[in-house]
Amino acid sequence: MSTQQSEGASLKNWIAVLAGMIGAFMAVLNIQITNASLLDIEGGIGTGVDNGAWISTSYLIGEIIVIPLSDYLSRVFSFRRYLLVNAILFALFSISCAFARDLPTMIALRGLQGFAGGVLIPMAFTMVLTKLPKPQQPIGLAIFALSATFAPAIGPTIGGFMTENYGWQTIFFINTVPSIAMVTALWLTLDREPMRLDRLRDGDWLGIATMAVGLAALQTVLEEGNKDDWFASPFILRLAIIAAVFLSAFIAIELRVAKPLVNLRLMKQRNFAIGIIANVLVGFALYGSVYVLPQYLGQVQHYNAEDIGKVLAWTGLPQLVLIPLVPMLMKRFDVRYLAAVGIAIFAVSCFMNTTLSLDSAGDQFFIPNIVRALGQAVVLAPVSAVTIAGIAPSDAGAASGLSNMLRNLGGAVGTATLATLLTKREQFHSNIIGQSITLTNEIVRQRIDQMTAYFMAHGVSDQAAATHQAIVALGSSVKRQALIMGFSDTFAVIGMLLALAAIVVLFARKVASGSGAAGAH
Repeated sequence: MSTQQSEGASLKNWIAVLAGMIGAFMAVLNIQITNASLLDIEGGIGTGVDNGAWISTSYLIGEIIVIPLSDYLSRVFSFRRYLLVNAILFALFSISCAFARDLPTMIALRGLQGFAGGVLIPMAFTMVLTKLPKPQQPIGLAIFALSATFAPAIGPTIGGFMTENYGWQTIFFINTVPSIAMVTALWLTLDREPMRLDRLRDGDWLGIATMAVGLAALQTVLEEGNKDDWFASPFILRLAIIAAVFLSAFIAIELRVAKPLVNLRLMKQRNFAIGIIANVLVGFALYGSVYVLPQYLGQVQHYNAEDIGKVLAWTGLPQLVLIPLVPMLMKRFDVRYLAAVGIAIFAVSCFMNTTLSLDSAGDQFFIPNIVRALGQAVVLAPVSAVTIAGIAPSDAGAASGLSNMLRNLGGAVGTATLATLLTKREQFHSNIIGQSITLTNEIVRQRIDQMTAYFMAHGVSDQAAATHQAIVALGSSVKRQALIMGFSDTFAVIGMLLALAAIVVLFARKVASGSGAAGAH
């Protein structure tokens, strides 16, 4: 497992860790890569806009269920065999998605792709904790941060470019070459271990069943709730009750059984609990901001997939330069303060987007996106170091599964919350603006007269028709302004939650410099 603490990791272990990182990067990338291309995919498989969201939802459901399962299943089937099989399946299911011709097939294949890809995320994190000595773990955590923060930022950029230039099918072939490299490297470097199928008898099967049903129901509620008006929909209400009952049962089971699927008792450790809270809030902000900005550029500025990708690239590309510097900073400064500063910078970038106007387009997001990249680059590795400090090597897999699952769950909650907030705040601002836009207002009447004259000068001969068009245009202008103000509010909420996360992380105990998992209890 871990090499001697006084020496560096062997080349063989570093190759294994880096190969695992390729898998984690591709798995996270595939959460976001379809988002900028959903309209094209929906057209390609002949489904409506409302149903197309399931292309992303099914992948997330598969991923979020399998992440906490991975530690147990890797001990049953052996770490090497389990990781290799899922790396191969991930690539095969990804290629299969390109040949889907209807929505049910696409949903099934994306779900299976997520179930295989979800394994790659916690396994990469576990390899950092078990194959690298403590002094080198900050380097491993920084590389892992690339998958967790750089991949979501660059996903829409790659997806948009591929879709606009080569067709939506090509985004599902992008995993092929990295997967071949990953499987080859893992095949050559991971140690062979026997399967322990006898452990299937001791499996926490009731915990697995309640978790799978509860998380699937919760994820569906979060993804579909806003579109179906939440609990006004009987379908969403039933699913919410199922999620609450099954997840409550899961927690009760995990706290009682001798060999739990997810070791919730780890939450008793102060740093782990604080790290988890920070992870959830960062996940909310990370996935929430990747959701909100493309929505703004598409709905307000009418950008296409490729143009949205170009704007988002500036939240990702600078991280490539900054993240390699993080291990050096972690050795020099207290990781709690590093994490707090990184989260605070991320928060500042969100507050910079709270004064949006009609003129706020791609160029106006350049500086906030650079600031966001600077913050995100310095967030995840220090937060991870805080979270895993004091975790025994034997608990590394359980800690990895729990922290990664909850960060992704925080992202799902963030996306759903912000979508609802945007709808409600747009309605609020529209009502406020609408109260002053009345025909009794002299300025409004003058504006309608000007617009009526404009329409009559541009081909509308009937006065009544021109006036009607003027009123419709004014209504559209009010709606657009209200929508912009709604987007400003969502960025403010993300910023406030990040400010809370920055404060929370300061309450952790000090972590020894260069320490990672298996630090002192």
